[in-house]
Amino acid sequence: MSTFAAAQASTPSVPAADDNPITPTEIAAIRARFSSLTDEFVYLDAPGGTQTPDEVGAATARVYLEASGNTGAPYATSQRLEELVEHARAASAQFMGCAPEEIIFGGNMTSLNFMLTRTLGRDLKEGDEIVVTRLDHDGNVAPWLDLASDLGLEVRHADVHADTTLDLADLERQIGPRTKVVAFPWCANATGTLVDARAVCDLARSAGALSWVDAVQYAAHEPMDVRAIGADVVACSAYKFCGPHLGIAYGRRELLESLRPYKARPVAMEPVGHRFETGTLPYELLGGLLATFSYLDSLGGMARLAAWEHQLGQRLLAGLPDGARLWGLPTMTGRVAVFLVNFPGICSQLLSEELARLGFGVWSHGSYYALGLHDRIGWGEALRIGIAHYNTLSEIDRFNEALARLVAAHSPAAARLA
Repeated sequence: MSTFAAAQASTPSVPAADDNPITPTEIAAIRARFSSLTDEFVYLDAPGGTQTPDEVGAATARVYLEASGNTGAPYATSQRLEELVEHARAASAQFMGCAPEEIIFGGNMTSLNFMLTRTLGRDLKEGDEIVVTRLDHDGNVAPWLDLASDLGLEVRHADVHADTTLDLADLERQIGPRTKVVAFPWCANATGTLVDARAVCDLARSAGALSWVDAVQYAAHEPMDVRAIGADVVACSAYKFCGPHLGIAYGRRELLESLRPYKARPVAMEPVGHRFETGTLPYELLGGLLATFSYLDSLGGMARLAAWEHQLGQRLLAGLPDGARLWGLPTMTGRVAVFLVNFPGICSQLLSEELARLGFGVWSHGSYYALGLHDRIGWGEALRIGIAHYNTLSEIDRFNEALARLVAAHSPAAARLA
């Protein structure tokens, strides 16, 4: 076993049973594995990218130290890299719920999506239709719009309800005999709203269309099983769940085998997922990815972490200051711990900047790249508060208290009195 594979297997898994909740003592031990969490700054920016455990950085560096080079050569460093790639595919497949050969690595979800949609475009023709949703991040919309512009396709947008849940009835109305792809998010990046992925994949399949899933936010908060939902393509980014800046995609084997990838001619075409990896892989990031999966497994897996994040989310919702306008679902039912909040008459950018000075990392933005949702719901500008499993109840309480003080200080009533 190589040092990379050994590193992945070195940390025993914790049982993920419902009666084995994460405790404050365990959170302290978890946070000790992150150099970035040793001060008092509170990171509530997980949707933009999580903090990274030290072991992930060490594993990335170890590849440079022990196996820098490339695959295909008959000596030790090259053979270590080949073994590293094999283990990274196997671990990614376990994380997503598919076969190792169905895994594709790339720069990030958006880069993978542009590449895969462009490849599929070789089999599409003028007049074909793509259905996207108003819940989508633009990374799962813009590639289809560009392809439509080039090929004469039509892109149709399925609507959402006022609470930011997907309107399945409207989605079904948008799907027709010329629909070739139904693209949707498993979880909304702006509001944390979950989508019934199995229901959408079933609708696509019944129409003879492909289901194309953006799982960037879902993979960061919930356990995945891409086969259980019946998806054809699913993509995510590891830096959203404490990993390196690396994209991972699943493609159903039969679909991948039917596509003709853009590829340098001498490069190997097996395993099938490798057909869609252009150029040399970022081997050092694959080393970091293995360490990421090992880290998550050592904590009991995503289901156990999701339960803790659910508790943190409930704490945040219960303590939001008076006057908060929450965009999306009002409880933790049907969502992950990503929240979009603003306050009438108070600039969200100002709140974000002042929170940063007080030691809280929270973004303020307009669309958060969810252009269709922003147009449909119209929140203007808002704070996005995103929780990760390394956050604590104390951090949530401190954040709500700080936010309440700022809101009181900048409220229109306080401004009039001044």
